[in-house]
Amino acid sequence: MTLGEKLSMIQQEFKAKKSRYNSFGKYNFRSAEDILEGLKPFNKKYKVHFVINEVCNCEYSLPVIESHARIVDNESNESIGATAIVGVDLNQKGMQTPQAFGSASSYGKKYALGNLLLIDDTADADATNTHGGSSAPKTTFKKDDSFKQSIDYLKSTPDANKGAVLQMILDKYGNKFTDKQVEALRKLV
Repeated sequence: MTLGEKLSMIQQEFKAKKSRYNSFGKYNFRSAEDILEGLKPFNKKYKVHFVINEVCNCEYSLPVIESHARIVDNESNESIGATAIVGVDLNQKGMQTPQAFGSASSYGKKYALGNLLLIDDTADADATNTHGGSSAPKTTFKKDDSFKQSIDYLKSTPDANKGAVLQMILDKYGNKFTDKQVEALRKLV
């Protein structure tokens, strides 16, 4: 069985529990740790292991963490990876610098793993919660949660990071969007 076939089987069989609760937003969510814990049985079954690496890029107005999740075939050493890019908000109220980096790191790991494993968070309150912010205006596009969330996310992203974030969105959801939707997203950058 090739690594691609193994990954496909894991994507189909894997279920990630939302074992965490956000009392402020009143929703359940899953963490990177929950995903990694849920993957352990697949390591032996498919003779693979998972690796997460992070790189901090400080070339922008705010630091950006690139989280890279990979599945590695123990037999061939072949790997397949996915990436998530997250900005570090150093001005987050109530957070010291290490907490801001830790929060961004956890978020990046979760979404890199989600990209690799095709975990769809469009119905996840963690993905739809605006944390008191405004929601995107109504559009004339067909109703699509991933598109609306993409608009919201791009609008809340600092200008210096919008290009990288748009690319991440298109990598994950681009095949779901119409040409008009992609054009609308590009106009936000």
